[in-house]
Amino acid sequence: MSQTRQLHLGAFMRPISIHTAGWRYPGGTPDANFNFPLIAQLARKLEQGKFDAFFMADHLAVLNMPVSGLKRSATVTSFDPLTLLPALAVLTERIGLIATASTTYNDAYHVARKFASLDHISNGRAAWNVVTSANPMEAKNFGLEEHVDHAVRYRRAREFYDVVTGLWDSWADDAFIRDVENGVFFDPERMHVLDHEGEFLRVRGPLNVARPVQGWPVIVQAGASEAGKQLAAETAEMIFGAGGGLAGAREFYADVKGRMDLLGRNRDHLKVLPGAFVVVGDTVAEARAKRLHLDSLVHYDSAIASLSVNLGCDASGFDPDGPLPPIPESNASKSGRDRLVELAAREGLTVRQLAQRVGGFAGLAFVGTPATIADEMEEWLMSNACDGFNILFPFLPAGLDDMVDRVVPELQRRGLFRKEYAGTTLRDHLGLPRPENRFFPAKQAAAAQ
Repeated sequence: MSQTRQLHLGAFMRPISIHTAGWRYPGGTPDANFNFPLIAQLARKLEQGKFDAFFMADHLAVLNMPVSGLKRSATVTSFDPLTLLPALAVLTERIGLIATASTTYNDAYHVARKFASLDHISNGRAAWNVVTSANPMEAKNFGLEEHVDHAVRYRRAREFYDVVTGLWDSWADDAFIRDVENGVFFDPERMHVLDHEGEFLRVRGPLNVARPVQGWPVIVQAGASEAGKQLAAETAEMIFGAGGGLAGAREFYADVKGRMDLLGRNRDHLKVLPGAFVVVGDTVAEARAKRLHLDSLVHYDSAIASLSVNLGCDASGFDPDGPLPPIPESNASKSGRDRLVELAAREGLTVRQLAQRVGGFAGLAFVGTPATIADEMEEWLMSNACDGFNILFPFLPAGLDDMVDRVVPELQRRGLFRKEYAGTTLRDHLGLPRPENRFFPAKQAAAAQ
């Protein structure tokens, strides 16, 4: 039966498998993060499955954990997203391409230029995942001894967004007249010089790339703190939401959409896609056995190191078989730390149990048959807990193949997911409008003609 609402599906592809031990799973690909032919194959497979987007997170430093744990992790290195995604753009036709770029350790002009270029190369499939950097080790790679304060990072992010989007609006869509006979390439009246001077940034402009195909690449955001939710309500068009329980997800969804209402934004112009770890089996028992085997491959050194990163403090000295002690405030991700503290308290987990969960994957997981997974996804969608999911794969390529070949057809059979792309751009896939140029609004363009 056809549904009035359909799921949006993104594929979280950096690291290629989110699970710490995914590279060790039988039949897996240990070199997947740097195996470009494989990554291209996976991108094309996702496009075959009509996924909205291929999503690449990023870190600007090796993860801040002890070498004893780090040496066991396939998340230690990966391609630069804005080098990889243009290559994938020429090998695919429809799937969206989402890259992460930090507002804390980047220059706004560079970010605006790279994403505008990606949008042109892909013919309108680019998206920018706006992050403020949670890894404190990134500071040391950019000339700082200490990580920038959390509140300052978010203030800078808001200004950074204004500058980048302002640079994307440097040119009217009809600025490049290319009058061969008279030798006039562009109309100077259709070019805007930004001349921005703010608290953190001074950028003259204009951008030396034409306005992106989509007007602006889609804006993606992932923060779940109060500052993160407010930034998302003001700026984002997709949220990579935290995957917790259904009740918490509904609360988060209502919170962000309600903030949009107060700001006068159309709530349909932001899609909330929590991360969902999907393990598929012929039976629920088989799927659970796959998950248990995968989790068993996580070494405790890696697990406790991952827990330390997520808590923002050194957990190696905690009693492994005791409860989680009080966790101090830190300058790392606040929402991530709070979710783990709440999880440990709710389920009465020991430090060892919590570390093992984090070392594998501690978030939202759908583990079952295609039918039971579709049941859960449908419940989330119809309960206003999400607009879809960013799928995290347990191991590759089999985990991704299971999703595309088995779960997607079940979702399509129920009318919960598209069978064909309706358009060519990522904005088309997500049902998002093309932003009006703030300096050359449509009515001005019409009057100029």
